[in-house]
Amino acid sequence: MTLQFWEALFFGFSSGFVMCITLGAVFFSLIRNSLDYGWKSGLRISTGVIVCDSIFIFVALTGTSFIPNFPHFDTFLRIAGSIFLIAMGISTIRKASAQIPATQPKRRFFQFLKFFGIGFTLNATNPANFIIWVSVSAYVKGVLKYELDLRIAYFGACLLAIFMTQVAIAFFAQRIKRFLNNTVITWVNRVSGAVFVGTGLYLFYRQVEIWISAS
Repeated sequence: MTLQFWEALFFGFSSGFVMCITLGAVFFSLIRNSLDYGWKSGLRISTGVIVCDSIFIFVALTGTSFIPNFPHFDTFLRIAGSIFLIAMGISTIRKASAQIPATQPKRRFFQFLKFFGIGFTLNATNPANFIIWVSVSAYVKGVLKYELDLRIAYFGACLLAIFMTQVAIAFFAQRIKRFLNNTVITWVNRVSGAVFVGTGLYLFYRQVEIWISAS
């Protein structure tokens, strides 16, 4: 293993950690669900995020020529994402007060699917995530001059850092739950809901800007 390989691992891990600690919709979803359902729900959410990011990275590395060109697909993605986030945010705010969590599916597979779907959908419905990965891919190829093997190492370390950090956030949130009173938990849920709604409104606003500029 060369020095450049270890450099790629270091830069990738550092980049993944920085990306992960931004206070976005996924971050607050990890906190809220871990407080309500335990850290394993955060583990499942993070798995959905990682799978989605892996798809984005694969497309960024290989190009998009093999993907069918669906008309107005980006428009559909923004609108669907904004509706999903706003609906989730409103539901979270309405149920902000600390209470007994909703009953979960009895089968572990369906529990996994529920939280996996939350993580995957939150990540996939925000077009900015794909743009970030494409930009990073262009940077490591054009500026850092990494060949394909080094780019794979970089993104592998990046995904590992994201996964480890998100699981740590979920675990920490569950551990401190016993120190939180109902008021604090209520405000955590309100802030989470506000972030979801704000992100959804921003996606819709960006789409309206595109419609206006095209007219």
